[in-house]
Amino acid sequence: MRIDILTLFPPMFDGPLNASIQGRAREAKLVEIHVHDIRDWSTDKHNKVDDRPFGGGPGMVMMCQPLHDAVLAVEKMDPRPAQRILLTPQGERTTQTMVETLASHERLVLIAGHYEGIDERVIEELAPLEVSIGDYVLSGGELPALVLVDAITRLIPGVLGHEDSAAEDSFSVKDGTGQPLLDTPHYTRPREWNGTEVPEVLLSGDHGAIARWRHQQRVDRTTTRRPDLRHSQPTPDSGTSSTQDV
Repeated sequence: MRIDILTLFPPMFDGPLNASIQGRAREAKLVEIHVHDIRDWSTDKHNKVDDRPFGGGPGMVMMCQPLHDAVLAVEKMDPRPAQRILLTPQGERTTQTMVETLASHERLVLIAGHYEGIDERVIEELAPLEVSIGDYVLSGGELPALVLVDAITRLIPGVLGHEDSAAEDSFSVKDGTGQPLLDTPHYTRPREWNGTEVPEVLLSGDHGAIARWRHQQRVDRTTTRRPDLRHSQPTPDSGTSSTQDV
């Protein structure tokens, strides 16, 4: 997979994309991640990319030309078809199902907006999927882009140390009706800590009993902490998602 990120602040990606799982995945060439500065495509002599909004109001609005030209130029850098994604709080909220769908693409182009927003005309012209990471507003789309990259990268085969790691995460495990479940509690050495011992079933060696205990823990934890998940109905995957606006 190839992921291209378009931003006004490339340095925000240096550390996160070169550390931990993303860094190892890139080093192993399991994923290509390229960060591009939208200002490089500005035709203004001062590399201007924003201006005041028509109709008045606070803040600045990102202009059409630099972003439009940046997206088209970046897409020409690789022959694989690209799925465009705009990160915006006005988009569809990210779910594990959405992330799994996006992880199946050969190439993604993530657009991280900034300032008050992006000129609506270029959004309509580019027609990206609009994706939100939650019902709150951040200063820009850079952090949402990093969240999406992390969620997608860990689903690429070979990225995680154990092939079942992603499959057993919260929201990936389902109950008998297809409802997502939270993860089970986890324990490691020492066997006793601060007066509390590891549940005896995990030390029994009975894999069937351990599996049943873990499933029940998932159900109980989901019912207690996220009752909304227990009452929601699975929805068909549309293959689209929304973006996090900024």
